[in-house]
Amino acid sequence: MYTQYQLQQCLYPLHLLEDYRVPLANTKKGGAQREKASAELKVKRENGDELEIKGEKGVYVGIDDEENHQNDAEDDGLEDMWKEMSMALECSKDDAVDPPSEEQARGGEDCDHSFVLKDDLGYVCRICGVIDRGIETIFEFQYNKIKRSTRTYMPDSRNAKDRDSTEIFGVKYSEDDTMATEISAHPRHTKQMKPHQVEGFNFLVSNLVGDSPGGCILAHAPGSGKTFMIISFMQSFLGKYPHARPLIVLPKGILATWKKEFQTWQVEDIPLYDFYTVKADNRSQQLEVLKQWVEHKSVLFLGYKQFSTIVCDNGASNTSASCQEILLKAPSILVLDEGHTPRNEDTNVLQSLAKVQTPRKVVLSGTLYQNHVKEVFNILNLVRPKFLRLETSRAVVKRIMSRVDIPGSRRQFKAGADAAFYDLVEHTLQKDKDFRRKVGVIQDLREMTSKVLHYYKGDFLDELPGLVDFTVVLNLSSRQKHEVSKLKKLVRKFKISSVGSAVYLHPKLNSFSENHAIADHLVDELLEKIDVKDGVKAKFFLNMLSLCESAGEKLLVFSQYLLPLKFLERLAVKMKGWSPGKEIFVISGESSSDHREWSMERFNNSSDAKVFFGSIKACGEGISLVGASRIIIMDVHLNPSVTRQAIGRAFRPGQKKRVFAYRLVAADSPEEEDHGTCFKKELISKMWFEWNEYCGYRDFEVETVDVKDCDDLFLESSLLGEDIKALYRR
Repeated sequence: MYTQYQLQQCLYPLHLLEDYRVPLANTKKGGAQREKASAELKVKRENGDELEIKGEKGVYVGIDDEENHQNDAEDDGLEDMWKEMSMALECSKDDAVDPPSEEQARGGEDCDHSFVLKDDLGYVCRICGVIDRGIETIFEFQYNKIKRSTRTYMPDSRNAKDRDSTEIFGVKYSEDDTMATEISAHPRHTKQMKPHQVEGFNFLVSNLVGDSPGGCILAHAPGSGKTFMIISFMQSFLGKYPHARPLIVLPKGILATWKKEFQTWQVEDIPLYDFYTVKADNRSQQLEVLKQWVEHKSVLFLGYKQFSTIVCDNGASNTSASCQEILLKAPSILVLDEGHTPRNEDTNVLQSLAKVQTPRKVVLSGTLYQNHVKEVFNILNLVRPKFLRLETSRAVVKRIMSRVDIPGSRRQFKAGADAAFYDLVEHTLQKDKDFRRKVGVIQDLREMTSKVLHYYKGDFLDELPGLVDFTVVLNLSSRQKHEVSKLKKLVRKFKISSVGSAVYLHPKLNSFSENHAIADHLVDELLEKIDVKDGVKAKFFLNMLSLCESAGEKLLVFSQYLLPLKFLERLAVKMKGWSPGKEIFVISGESSSDHREWSMERFNNSSDAKVFFGSIKACGEGISLVGASRIIIMDVHLNPSVTRQAIGRAFRPGQKKRVFAYRLVAADSPEEEDHGTCFKKELISKMWFEWNEYCGYRDFEVETVDVKDCDDLFLESSLLGEDIKALYRR
């Protein structure tokens, strides 16, 4: 005889089978046509009578969206399961708790429902069996059987201060309310998770759930599903701890992406609050939003600038003080997307985030290493204060210091100990010629950070058609060389970079380089007077655009400055007769979220779209441009991770073609020197996170490639090949 548990196990798959979305009633071959608002179930009793249960007050097991669903067991391939379930229903009479009365037997609508929570079904009437709330919409099911603690000692008194209760606007919080029991992902999420996401979820649990919770870093490759993973964890956490209040701090530009992901993966209808949507611009309006967040089970989103401005507000008003108190005391989990953003210890952003009292701080980053080793440890100190002073770190620090070659000025390892450590590690990884010493330091760094830093390179990218990443060094024209000679006399580094980006594109842009914004008609007037061939990068772009057009491929163009993008946009309009919004698309830092979404959708899906111009910093996480298969990086960014992110806009899940990236560098110019510096920075990141025992020194060098045999038909053509001085492949 089947037990109630066996019956549940038999029914369980129904809410998971999205392609077989059937109500509980129609489990038998040849069942009646389903209706959206009700379900009927007939169960035979021993006396031969049939109990008809109408479930208008209940819900389907699953969601039925299909008009013409086929119930034929031969077609659905689940005939054995249907038979087993029918038998289980037939035999379930022994498991009934209270036999239904004759009045109840006459119709389910008259049943005085008594709902109980079943692990695999949801809230089910123990009398008539109707489902009031399906398991796919609740989290409580996984916590109704809490494991008893096997601990035989009292909690460490050192954590007592962390567990002090806090009362904000009548809502009392205590760390004891969020002390750990086991947390797991909802089945709807679990079946969608890839192995690295399951591993990441468990990593979050190990750090954030426990008697002594702490922060951690998820350094997963762009496009690997970090957002989905943290959303799944937060919903599980809120399911167990409804009084918890998650705060997500992120760049403003990706707020819409987060909200869209929440709507996709939400199991419960959890409110999402932010200041942008309701236009809460002053402190009084912001306080009202914060009160709503504190008083309701919900999630709050803030931009980095918004957060630091409020926390660092020195105004004497009670409203400002209340906003600060809420942001510093109320969060139970602090999530930082693009978590490398607050890496500079001298900024208000990092200092304000460090003041948040919760120990549960999670940093999400696809490009954790930006410019310096010190910045990575600034993030580590944020999630685990005084990281180098922790008991688990001290021994490793001593071992590293014994390995590296310490200059005399650094031998006194005292007040500036942390700074000296960062400098020595960076010097060893970047400049030390002893490869074995580098490997030793890398192994020590990984050991030190293994419990708090989870790295995933992005093996899923291996499933894509491929990426070919070129550095193309171009010979400048004689007129450009003349302008570069004047450029080298400039003192300010930034001016050399900004003016140079225009000159390397075309020498006549020198007169516009001081202008941050330039009108279309002024560029159009310039284009009427110049010879495009005098600018080697402009010529490369135009020839690449023609090749892409003939091959039916789309092109991405990135620059860190607006002038080159505006010039190339108007050049495409003039030479090709194309129009913005049809063949041409542009995203800059001033683009609204709606414009970003519209531009991405049109560019990726429209057959008319040809070229997309993007400000490189405005096209970070949340921007997907998989419609393109060719990428031009117009200038060298001093932070190499920014360039990697830009390439990741096209080389990501959803890409159907092989991607070719071209990093353009002006030969014999300050830009070529910057490229060498950036590659050394890139080298540290690759060695720290990607080195393995099978790697040799040459695995971290660029490969010189013959233009005529580079496995790229575009570069091998005379149109592009004639101006190339050197070609490298990463």
